[in-house]
This record gives sequence, C-alpha cells and structure tokens, in this order.
Amino acid sequence: MKTFTFERAATPDQAVDAFTAHERARYLGGGTNLVDLMKLGVESPEHLIDVSGLPLDEVERTPEGGWRVGAAVRNSDLAAHPGVRHDHPVLSQALLAGASGQLRNVATTGGNLLQRTRCPYFQDTSTPCNKREPGTGCSARGGAHRDMAVLGHSPHCVATHPSDMAVALAALDAQVEVLGPEGRRTVPAADFHRLPGDTPQQDTVLRPGELVLAVSVPPPHEGARSAYRKARDRASYAFALASVAAVLAVREGTVTHAALAFGGLAHRPWRARAAEEVLVGSAANAHTFARAADAELGAARPLGDNEFKVPLARSLAVNLLTTLADRSEQGA
Repeated sequence: MKTFTFERAATPDQAVDAFTAHERARYLGGGTNLVDLMKLGVESPEHLIDVSGLPLDEVERTPEGGWRVGAAVRNSDLAAHPGVRHDHPVLSQALLAGASGQLRNVATTGGNLLQRTRCPYFQDTSTPCNKREPGTGCSARGGAHRDMAVLGHSPHCVATHPSDMAVALAALDAQVEVLGPEGRRTVPAADFHRLPGDTPQQDTVLRPGELVLAVSVPPPHEGARSAYRKARDRASYAFALASVAAVLAVREGTVTHAALAFGGLAHRPWRARAAEEVLVGSAANAHTFARAADAELGAARPLGDNEFKVPLARSLAVNLLTTLADRSEQGA
C-alpha cells in the first residue's frame, strides 16, 4: 500500500473543504471497498478524509411521512429498522441480500452507493481496463464475461454495478442528498449512477468533492407491496447474477402502480421504465408480467457467455410480480 495522509472531519463542510484542498483525496466511510482497492493498487489516494464520525447516522421520519437515512447509517442498522422494514420491505431485503453480517455491521449507506464494480479485470492491475485506466481497453469483452452487463454497456466497458441496496432505492424513487464545493443538491437515486458510454471511469454523476449526506425515501404508495429477489451462485456472500426490486399495487385485478429495477445486468441499477408502462393499467397476471419483462429485456445485448442472464432476469421479475400481486389482492 502506498503512503497517504489522513484526517478526521468534524462536519460535512469541513470534509468538503479538506477534499478541495487536496488533489487526490478520497472520503472514507466504513472502508469495506476503498481499503480493499487500495491494497490491490487500484486506488491510490494521497489523502483520506474520515467521514464515518459525521453526524449523519440517523434514520428519521420526514414531514411527508417518508424516511431520511443518513450516509453514515450502517447497513445492518438500516436493514433492521422497524419503520423501514414495515414501509419498504424491498429495501431491508436488498440490504440483507448483500455482503455478510460482519460487513453489513461496518458498511455505510453512502459507501454502499459508491462501491465500485467487482469486475476481476478492474481489480487486476496487470490487465487492461478502461474503467481503471481509460484508453487501455476492456479485457472482459473478449475474456471472462459471464457476470458482466447485458443492458446499457458500451465498447469501452461491460462491468456491472454490485450494490443490492441501490437497486431497491432506484425502485423506490429515492433521492440522494449531496454537499459539494458548489453547495447542496439532490439527485434521483435512479439517475445517481452512470452508464459507461465512452467514460467508464465515472461511476456516478457526483462532481469533484461532493459528499453524500443522506438518502430520502418517499412514503409507501397506497396499497403497494414491495420485495427484492436475487439470483447468485451461492446462497450468501455473493454478488447478483441478476436481481429485481419491485413495488406493485393492484386493485380489482388491475395494476395501479408499478416500479421495477434490475440489478446485476448493467453498469448501474436499471430502472425498468418500459416494463412499468406495460404494467400500469393492465391485468395483474403472469401474461402481463411476462410482456412487461420482455418489453424491458428486449433491449438486452448479451455477450455470449452471459446470455442466460436475460431469461434469468425475466423469470425473477415474473415470479416476484406474481407474488406481490397475490399479496396485494389478499391484503397481506
């Protein structure tokens, strides 16, 4: 590991000022991803700013009846929060599907959003990678790409985003509050992460020096049920091959509200807008759910070894939507 300087920020403004004062600075929360990348030589910041002790560790009710989750809230605490579990099971389930209990006890809300891809070529500094070193090429396209993207990828990058939590937040229409040198702003969670395009090194829309302060989740939609479902190679401590977060409301057999997001398929959590257009106003049955999934996944461009992801994601979506429709009709 290369040498670096370190400081602990007392306030968000102090953290941003410290970042601005150093050319190659990084914010450090739980460190469950950044420290690993530093050990691998993928990240080599010259200055670390510890933000884990900032007063951003509360889960609070908003005046509108939603929840405001501080960036320093631990994943395990958020997953176990009674109000979040009641209002948004999809978020609690997504958090519990990620990492391990030990890591969830350390990882933070802000850090979860900002974790970087687990593409093995990105983590191996001996191989070309446009995300790590722009212009060197994408080793995954012609290499081992079973776990890579089938939606929204580009010739420059086929990596997937690893977060489970971010998929749920995209489906919940959450908002990410950030503070930077230019002040505060709010970014929709569904737009927080970028597709690779020709600048795959940029994972998010954050501007230099911006710090995540909190995530705000709106009140649950009336009559809606939500859940998260994930397919992976083993039962725990594995990233998604495909996952789906869904929020569904059904009245008298008709879908009145639908929000759907896929994980494990793209460079960012994939909000399924085309599927939602099919769902709302249609009969709540397996035929509709299959049509909706096909409307979204028809844009998929699998690479060869990951073609299985398309039918896998389709099955996950249809099965989960069917389950939620049954619960909605039964009032469960």
